[in-house]
Amino acid sequence: MKNSWIKARCAKSIATALVAVGTVMASSLAQAAFPERPLRIVVPFTPGGGTDIVARQLAKGLTDVLGQSVIVENRPGGSTIIGTENVAKSPADGYSLLMATFAHAVNPAIHRKLPYDTDKAFAPVALIGKSPNVLVVSTKSKFNSVQDILAYARAHPGRLTFGSYGNGTSAHLAGEMFKSLGHVDILHVPYKGAGPGINDLMGGQIDMIFSTSASVSGQIKNGQLRALAVTTKERSPSYPGVPTVAESGVPGYFVDSWYGVFVPQGTPKDVIDKLNSAIKKVSANAEFQTALKLEGLVADVGTPEALGDYVKEEEARWTKIVQQAGITDKP
Repeated sequence: MKNSWIKARCAKSIATALVAVGTVMASSLAQAAFPERPLRIVVPFTPGGGTDIVARQLAKGLTDVLGQSVIVENRPGGSTIIGTENVAKSPADGYSLLMATFAHAVNPAIHRKLPYDTDKAFAPVALIGKSPNVLVVSTKSKFNSVQDILAYARAHPGRLTFGSYGNGTSAHLAGEMFKSLGHVDILHVPYKGAGPGINDLMGGQIDMIFSTSASVSGQIKNGQLRALAVTTKERSPSYPGVPTVAESGVPGYFVDSWYGVFVPQGTPKDVIDKLNSAIKKVSANAEFQTALKLEGLVADVGTPEALGDYVKEEEARWTKIVQQAGITDKP
């Protein structure tokens, strides 16, 4: 009886071990096979803007590196909340990626009720790059400098308008900081993306935009828009000769724009690491670097942890600024 009991226990232990090994092997094989089907990058803006341009360049490179089609899906609206929520509620399998921007770190401070918890709903994959925002006006505008805008705004409170790509975007907060530090009253006009805002700027419906560089670099080069200043602490090599907002009459002013990739929280680490590695390979590609440089971006791909830390720092910095400025989710 004792021997039979021992044999039974051994057989059960062996069976359990085999099941465990089989499960691990199956899981490893499944993850090793990633990706087995097309992926998508969700852009929470309309087509044609800076985020869309960067995402399409990345998708093109990832398609080559991963051997699967990577498509860009535009889901604009709600100050990036609509597209961001879509990814937050997608399966945590690595097939749905979010191209996040400045708004990702600012929305929690501006919007009291988000349909997701930004810090818990997403896992960082990789920072793509950083760039300045650019204060632009139409070439038909009478404004040729930041000083021109400040002088007119102070003489005519509430008459000037600045566009943005939604509440909480870098274009919005850059304008709000300009109002605060420049002591001027300028009306904010939010859009669902860069395309509509830039079209209205060129059409004369609004006076200026503190745009992401990627959204307006083409129009600046072809003479449709005039760059008056960049929002970074130092001048940008992408815009030689264009001063910073700070040196143009608004001391202490600076805003950075950035792009980063996130996936739903719970995505396997192996998958995140594979995506991170693929993005690093794309960023090292000369064609990708040239494309980003043309858009005023500097590639800065690091580890998932580096992106997570950077966004936490941005959240802390902008929460203070949002609270001090009294910015809410109302236009």
